[in-house]
Amino acid sequence: MTTLTSLLEDLTFPEGPRWHDGRLWLSDFYAHEVVALDLDGRRETMARVPGQPSGLGWTPDGRLMVVSMTDQKLMIADAADRPGALTVHGDLAAHARHWCNDMVVDARGGAYVGNFGFDHRAGEAPAGTNLVRVSPDGRASVAAGDLMFPNGTVITPEGDTLIIAETYGRRLTAFDIAGDGTLSGRRVFADLGDGFPDGICLDAEGAVWVADPRANQVSRVKPNGTIDRRISTGDRGAYACMLGGADGRTLFICTNTGSGPAVAAARTGRIDICQVDVPHAGRP
Repeated sequence: MTTLTSLLEDLTFPEGPRWHDGRLWLSDFYAHEVVALDLDGRRETMARVPGQPSGLGWTPDGRLMVVSMTDQKLMIADAADRPGALTVHGDLAAHARHWCNDMVVDARGGAYVGNFGFDHRAGEAPAGTNLVRVSPDGRASVAAGDLMFPNGTVITPEGDTLIIAETYGRRLTAFDIAGDGTLSGRRVFADLGDGFPDGICLDAEGAVWVADPRANQVSRVKPNGTIDRRISTGDRGAYACMLGGADGRTLFICTNTGSGPAVAAARTGRIDICQVDVPHAGRP
């Protein structure tokens, strides 16, 4: 049994955790804030996103990039020293089916952004959708199609493989990345059976940590598709995870008592942490 420690509480709905420049950055959906916090739990609001922030990343020159969910935009900081001043970098609306969500940014500043694919609150049935790539100059295009709720995404350290969680596909899917950012060689990295993968992160042995809000756990999925470790989040859903800290071995987990705007007022979102053996690798 792994014991979790609470690092930060009183969040509306934490998502998109990233370890960057010595702090954990995350999106607090319904507060419309991008937050950074240190390992003592001291927090700072880094940006405000009226369209609801989700996936986070950075350009090669250190500027913050944020997915604005409800208006289907990718925002970017005006300058590296002014992360809170955001402008539109890419418009995803032509290719995204419903709200946008998680993202990974490659070494060249190209961003891969997922979206829901359907309006689940309106009772629509799950449907395939696109993974959208926004080039470093802001042009949006379809990177891959027919994905079932493309969600958490990672890129391997070599920069040649992208792995994405298909939440309603109940699998992790891998692609080869070409030099121009195009994807090919689609294949199943891991069939998760009855799992419900949300946010993910990658470790130095090529294993993927997967947050599962329905099973209330994070799982470590090895490159052969087998699960060799599970960490329970008790009676709380696990919505995203990230490896970081000084040695890359702190596992940060975004947990909450539920999802959707109904949980916002309760502010039951939390960042829980524990230590693991294998450090972070790749992007984000």
